[in-house]
Amino acid sequence: MRYRRMPIEVESPEEVGYGSIRCNLAESSMRDRVLGDLRLDVDLAGTILLYGDHRGHPGLRERLAAEAGCAPSQVLLTPGAAGALFIVSTSLLSPGGHVVVLRPNYATNIEAPRAIGCGISFVDLSMERGFQYGADDIAKAMTPQTRLVSITTPHNPTGTVLDEGELRRIVDLVTSRGAYLLVDETYRDLTVGTPRPFATTLGERVISVASLSKAYGLPGLRVGWLLTRDPELNETFLAAKEQMMICGAVLDEEIACRVYLRRTEELPRIAAQVKRGVATLASWIATEPAMEWVPPAGGVVAFPRIKAEAGVDVGRFYSILNGEYATFVGPGHWFEQDDRFMRIGFGWPTPAEFEEGLANVSKALRSARV
Repeated sequence: MRYRRMPIEVESPEEVGYGSIRCNLAESSMRDRVLGDLRLDVDLAGTILLYGDHRGHPGLRERLAAEAGCAPSQVLLTPGAAGALFIVSTSLLSPGGHVVVLRPNYATNIEAPRAIGCGISFVDLSMERGFQYGADDIAKAMTPQTRLVSITTPHNPTGTVLDEGELRRIVDLVTSRGAYLLVDETYRDLTVGTPRPFATTLGERVISVASLSKAYGLPGLRVGWLLTRDPELNETFLAAKEQMMICGAVLDEEIACRVYLRRTEELPRIAAQVKRGVATLASWIATEPAMEWVPPAGGVVAFPRIKAEAGVDVGRFYSILNGEYATFVGPGHWFEQDDRFMRIGFGWPTPAEFEEGLANVSKALRSARV
């Protein structure tokens, strides 16, 4: 493994220091929750801090399995979605193998295969195509050595959602080639309209990954999951988890289970916040002549771009935005894109912070014109 630190982590708000940021538009999740506000209705003081079930909290796995139409034994709890993605990569990929990955993408989906040293082909998404792709694009990128195809829907950082019919065509393609399909569906509960079925319901060679971090504002719990209906692969993933950490943190998983069991109560509130954030962002884009975008259909992020003809010195723009206005967005290089792109998160900031942050982006754009 050849590890390197990713720019998205080196430059993250938690590394920069939240105290130095006034308007944080860089986050890709709902606002972080406070433990005391979770209404846990249980005293955790008597919790035994033992090694827990190696697959994870039985109650949470049972609920996930019931919703996904699979057995609890086919659900593996992981240290966040990032841990799940690492387990998938290290279990399926090798230096002689090959993976197909969307780009832009959440950095771990790209960096873990790179650290392993396997071959990578990218399906590059473009604003001109509305950040859309399909089975034909995947087919062109696959080779006889392709072991894994990695996609994300709803997509981070663009917020686009893959058509269900196209997803089924991709499942059929990948399965027919003898590869596995990884669907990072961390934002599944934040899809506009009716949430899609868990991707793993579409075939035994489909792997679903998600977590409580993004939709529920609980990244500090570090609880995610892997779902696969392939028994042999499930055992391999369990072996990988056991070698990494044996089991998850029992306190994290107990809290996560109690929150997830109330998800139907939580989701309407979350959906209302997301709807408000999208509307605010759309109104700003409509009045900001220097910007263009593809409206998001899921998640809490969008990936707008500074127009080439706007005459903005991009480096100066970020210097002014960060330095003078203490406002942060996710610059394009976090996702191996031109820095004219920026990921803007609308779930984490308060409405007032979000409006102020967008106003600051406009001020920085005007100040950076050449």
